[in-house]
Amino acid sequence: MNIDQIFKNNQAWVNEKLGLDPNYFRNLSEGQHPEVLYIGCSDSRVTAEELMGAKPGEAFILRNIANMVSNLDLSAMSVINYAVRFLKVNHIIVCGHYGCGGIKAAMQSQDLGILNPWLRNIRDVYRLHRVALNAIEDEEEKYRRLVELNVQEQCVNVIKTADVQIAYRKRDLRVHGWVFDIHTGKIIDLKIDFNNILKDIMEIYHLEK
Repeated sequence: MNIDQIFKNNQAWVNEKLGLDPNYFRNLSEGQHPEVLYIGCSDSRVTAEELMGAKPGEAFILRNIANMVSNLDLSAMSVINYAVRFLKVNHIIVCGHYGCGGIKAAMQSQDLGILNPWLRNIRDVYRLHRVALNAIEDEEEKYRRLVELNVQEQCVNVIKTADVQIAYRKRDLRVHGWVFDIHTGKIIDLKIDFNNILKDIMEIYHLEK
């Protein structure tokens, strides 16, 4: 994309908004009250607001490679903390997408430098589910399933955070696992059964859900 064109696009967007509402930016500057925290992939083809039809102020966004939620990632932990404790979002969405380059790269044996420790988290997801994944003969279908299982595990990581656990005791906060099908443009709700998934780790984490 041409850099100069970005500024032209921005001016056109400003003109469009002001044409619909002269107070649009004044109202926007007064604060944010999003209902949703969206955790997605940094892939340039997967724009969070556009695929959800969300307007400015409606969704708090965190994007990184392969939509990961690591307790060692201060950015992710800070975003969750702010969204849950201060913005008081009612929904946290973890959204992966089919055709994710991070998922595919994680399963290759080549040295990817600084990406290695990040992608190791995805390899751990594979390790946890290797029996089911290795039973899938079609390679493309295996990657699609790993995308879904990665979303599931990142949802569990969200639920394990202290901020979410505290919020569960005070209000109806909900965690959702989605996948964006890049071939159709549709969002798929994985309808994750957290009660069943979390029962195996409750002895260690004593989680609310």
